Amino acid sequence: MVEQRLAQLHITLPALAGPFGAYVPARRAGGLLFVSGQLPMLNGRLLAMGPVPSQCSPEQAQAAARQCIINALAAARSVEGSLEVLTGVVRVGVFVNSDPGFFGQPQVANGASELLLELFGDAGRHARAAVGASALPMNASVEVEVVFSIGG
Repeated sequence: MVEQRLAQLHITLPALAGPFGAYVPARRAGGLLFVSGQLPMLNGRLLAMGPVPSQCSPEQAQAAARQCIINALAAARSVEGSLEVLTGVVRVGVFVNSDPGFFGQPQVANGASELLLELFGDAGRHARAAVGASALPMNASVEVEVVFSIGG
């Protein structure tokens, strides 16, 4: 279902970027797949850099959050071999490199959440945290982590 929906949306999963440290891109634990924080990498470069909104617009950051989900799906597929084992989305954590006084993290996070709903339907409804950060790795504007449920 997810692979088919990606094709319908003309989304191609990229090769994995990273990891950039002593960790794995994703790790299965029982019926859950934990995907490490993903940056908005596309073709080897960050789509959005710097704090929101002074260096990156909220709209650019929202698009970057969407790209983070695409990268998270690539990480999930690298571990599971197929996205068809994913039965839903449990939790999403969105970190936004934010200027002081910026409070639009939930709107930025919607870029990630809305794509998951497009891909999974009702099974894509998830718990979420949208958090402002003073800095993110590589000066990225957004980083997203995801926990997927896995079916038998």
